Amino acid sequence: MDKLANPAPGFQRNPGKVITVEPYHGTVTVRAGDTIVASSRNAKVLTEAPYPAAFYIPFDDINFEQLRKTELSTHCPYKGDASYWSVLPASDGKDAMWAYEQPFDEMAEIRNHGAFYANKVTIGAIKD
Repeated sequence: MDKLANPAPGFQRNPGKVITVEPYHGTVTVRAGDTIVASSRNAKVLTEAPYPAAFYIPFDDINFEQLRKTELSTHCPYKGDASYWSVLPASDGKDAMWAYEQPFDEMAEIRNHGAFYANKVTIGAIKD
């Protein structure tokens, strides 16, 4: 196996950890009130026990005019450093979207994708 340029320390410490990223066969739509913030037929589903599955939507399918990047950053030893965006206006949508802009190599599939908190926006998914 080739050596990774930016390996995840979490997987090095816990090689049995399983995180899956698979294409979602259908349409995922994210709304803040009546405003569509994102809509995609190219979303991916990330599954990582014990957390609920999360839809990762390509940046090209997210309306960044409805979002503002915030100062919040968190770290995951498996995925990397997450950046956050709030939905405008940010009353209930503060830090509603996160993305790993430079994920560790093992999670490269989610680069240039954003995920949303279901308790801050409405996420609808319709399978094909």
